[in-house]
Amino acid sequence: MLELRGVTAGYGRTIVLDDVSVVVPTGDAVAVMGHNGAGKTTLLRVAVGLLPVRAGTVLLDGEDVTRLRPNARVRRGLGYVPQGQQCFPQMTTMENLQLITTSKAEIRGVLDTFPALTELLSRRAGLLSGGQRQQLAIARTLLTQPRMLILDEPTEGIQPNVVQEIEQVILGLTQRGDLSVLLVEQHVGFALRSTGSYYVLESGRITAQGEGGAGALDSVRAAMAV
Repeated sequence: MLELRGVTAGYGRTIVLDDVSVVVPTGDAVAVMGHNGAGKTTLLRVAVGLLPVRAGTVLLDGEDVTRLRPNARVRRGLGYVPQGQQCFPQMTTMENLQLITTSKAEIRGVLDTFPALTELLSRRAGLLSGGQRQQLAIARTLLTQPRMLILDEPTEGIQPNVVQEIEQVILGLTQRGDLSVLLVEQHVGFALRSTGSYYVLESGRITAQGEGGAGALDSVRAAMAV
């Protein structure tokens, strides 16, 4: 479980998050939605440890990790896929995966999750499509065997068929029961279909929250229209 409790954070004199609380239960997926500038990526940077809090607490599986560095949080089971389909472009798909592990069984496991990558193992990552690079970024993070997976705008700039594949991956991962997902996303339909609950973040504050699913679409759109 990941919990951000009463978090206030920002840059310089600017407060971006003001007393924000978000809970991601064990084995569940939670979406944080909002317009550009709402503070979504800042929230993730706090969760990962890339940005210190000015007030509040970050808990991972009940342990206070507020003062821990990002690498220490990773060792405790946190995995982070930042925005932008990040990879090492001059390396092949396989080489990108082998940066995390040389275990053939573990690599085979993530290729089962993203079978489209199997035909691309010898191709340089920089030559992959945006959707393929996003799948590679998520696969590489899954090789760290996280218990808490954080995804920042995973559908940005990728083709619709890959969006659907990533949606199915998120659902499949959480159905295992041992992995939680925190998803920041502007694609409202995708976010609600992929998660069990949601938060709407606007101007650094939580303005709405509830259960996910298609039935929440109108409520979320109304909250984001304010």
